[in-house]
Amino acid sequence: MQFENTRAYAASLDRQDELLKYRNEFIFPKVNGNDVIYFTGNSLGLQPKNAKKYVDEVMQDWAELAVEGHFYAEKPWWDYHERLAAPLARVVGAKTDEVTVMNTLTVNLHLLMVSFYNPSAARFKIICEEKAFPSDQYMLASQVRFHGYDPKEAIVEIKKRSGENFWREEDVLAKIEEVGDELALVLIGGVNYYNGQVFDMKAITQAGHKAGAIVGFDLAHAAGNIKLELHDWNVDFAAWCSYKYMNSGPGNASGIFVNQRHLGKKDIPRFEGWWGHNKDRRFLMEPDFDPMPNAEAWHLSNASILSFAPYLASLKMFDEVGMDALVEKSKLLTSYLEFILKEVDKNVDASFEIITPEDRGCQLSVFLNGKGREIFDYLMKNGVIVDWREPDVIRLAPVPFYCSFEDMFTFGEILKKGLTS
Repeated sequence: MQFENTRAYAASLDRQDELLKYRNEFIFPKVNGNDVIYFTGNSLGLQPKNAKKYVDEVMQDWAELAVEGHFYAEKPWWDYHERLAAPLARVVGAKTDEVTVMNTLTVNLHLLMVSFYNPSAARFKIICEEKAFPSDQYMLASQVRFHGYDPKEAIVEIKKRSGENFWREEDVLAKIEEVGDELALVLIGGVNYYNGQVFDMKAITQAGHKAGAIVGFDLAHAAGNIKLELHDWNVDFAAWCSYKYMNSGPGNASGIFVNQRHLGKKDIPRFEGWWGHNKDRRFLMEPDFDPMPNAEAWHLSNASILSFAPYLASLKMFDEVGMDALVEKSKLLTSYLEFILKEVDKNVDASFEIITPEDRGCQLSVFLNGKGREIFDYLMKNGVIVDWREPDVIRLAPVPFYCSFEDMFTFGEILKKGLTS
């Protein structure tokens, strides 16, 4: 498209946007009495207006029914989590029995590693991306040490080429082939948190399986952001948080995916608890574990209903819109933001670099060549909520549910003023 850097043009794009009405379904913080321009949905999504209603329903049931709410609430608590499975499966491209919601992200990655990282003397290495999200680094290192291996020997990082800010697909696939018979697991962030790059998960899965390894993904920055087809890509397992693009609330529950071929197995290594036990016999308090035939076999405890309620509220909107429509707007909105950034760069005596490659979701990471902190502070004071990452990067996530094209134009005007003041 031939973009224009004018408010009238941005407004015309908004008029054509069928998703613009969903902007009114979210609560925006205010700065100087005005709604902010919110670019940090890749860190914490805005609150959906209907989230409070779903939480209040649980609180009311608790008040009126107490323990009986487990079975007699309008949405009974004992199977509350089941309501999230179908819409969540549609978000991540899975079968309903392959997904469930429980715990938080790193907890779930640890639990999944019990099942899917089973090293041997010959095959013990894990491949991840260079400088993965710190929690993933800590998790992987602790798992490797638990099994008696040295992380320096067992964890193989795929590095960017010198002078480049992104990973090349051919380098990822070559590293998998190189590690070969020593490779036990590939575990990569499907979308890198720092530069916003989307990895080719289908190709990585195929390469990992060809090498005889298990393949999993941390989808914290992918779920609700990009089109996923976990089942069709034949991914072994995945986990994601829900509070970023999925707008479920701070620190909220995590989703997991376990491929159908791993379900229904009693002999799979797994930490187990009573909520993963056969639902029909759970309250018989039997001594021997009988796993659920779906991903719920990885459940440990009964669900945290108050955290699941806003997640269910958000998933209702995802189901109404569908990922195809969200991704279509996301691509256009992010492209327009990139255009605005380049227009600003032409008109100010300051240079910056977009380090996010074309394979991306709705995130642009911008390297501001020594002026990052000053510009970050200026934007925050002037109603643009952005994310700062050391050493000099500002992350911008134009989330399609609640960001508008006019937001992009207004941001450009504020940024230009900040760079020239």
